[in-house]
Amino acid sequence: MNTMLFLITFLIVVSYLLTWIIKNYSTKNNILDIPNDRSSHSFPIPVGGGLAIVISWYIGITFLFCIGTLDHNLYFALLSGILLAGIGLIDDIFGLRPLIRLAAQTSTAIISLILLQGIQPVLFFGKDIFPMFIIYTFTVVGMVWFINLYNFLDGIDGYASFEAITLGLAFYLFTGQIISLVLCASVVGFLIWNWPKARIFMGDVGSTQLGFIIVVLGIYFHNEHKLSFIYLLILSAPFWFDATLTLIRRWRNKEKLSQAHKKHIYQRLVQSGFSHLKTDFLLSIVNLIFILLVFISIKFNMLQIPFLLLSILIVYLIALYADKRKPF
Repeated sequence: MNTMLFLITFLIVVSYLLTWIIKNYSTKNNILDIPNDRSSHSFPIPVGGGLAIVISWYIGITFLFCIGTLDHNLYFALLSGILLAGIGLIDDIFGLRPLIRLAAQTSTAIISLILLQGIQPVLFFGKDIFPMFIIYTFTVVGMVWFINLYNFLDGIDGYASFEAITLGLAFYLFTGQIISLVLCASVVGFLIWNWPKARIFMGDVGSTQLGFIIVVLGIYFHNEHKLSFIYLLILSAPFWFDATLTLIRRWRNKEKLSQAHKKHIYQRLVQSGFSHLKTDFLLSIVNLIFILLVFISIKFNMLQIPFLLLSILIVYLIALYADKRKPF
């Protein structure tokens, strides 16, 4: 226990110091997020702070692997995310074509899924819900989508960090796996600098990596700890449903989907007068409700699907509230 406490404390300090170093370096070298049509800030902010999360994370999981407390398959599946981090960092500094990013994301998703030895069937009342060929196809597509949507939802101070920490704590609550707290610690040090008003942004190197880490952990816990993937969908509903609903709405409006925008639920709440911190607080409340739903549905398995639908309904009602305050 003392070793794990030391590790968590050490990672928070490392993440904090690395973020400070990256902030100063990015400022001096003009590696900045310049406000555009999608931005929720009005002046340039240093970017690339997510590299501190990435470095802290890989230090943490490598330590766990070396002392024999991290599953071999999970470690190497997560290690494949280094490719994704590298692509994200290059994109933050120089910019990359979407096709290159998509190729890297898809390759990383496939490699990590192979290293995890696939995904176990999604069971409901003890029976497979979908055929495995459908599950594998949708899993890869879903992993790539989760990597990207996490990037889309990293648009205001602290928002993506709050979600990662909450999911990490939920994973630890339901599985007891220390790697979940390693995720939290790696993000907490960065969040101190990203707390509203943010002095640095995580950038693609951080947001895409967090999306990847969370979905890989979700698959692993589904396979090894019987924490159904449905629970990840419930816990992360504020992110995946917001991104998916917004994409569908923009497609129906015949908007150019590659064009920057500020139409996500959380962005429109900020535009309507919510502060970044108030929006983060709302996310935290919703997340606590969803953690409670998962806790209950673990006790009563038949509530998995009803509670998934309930989580979707809750986020949809928040979307309607955002519509009322700031029309889509």
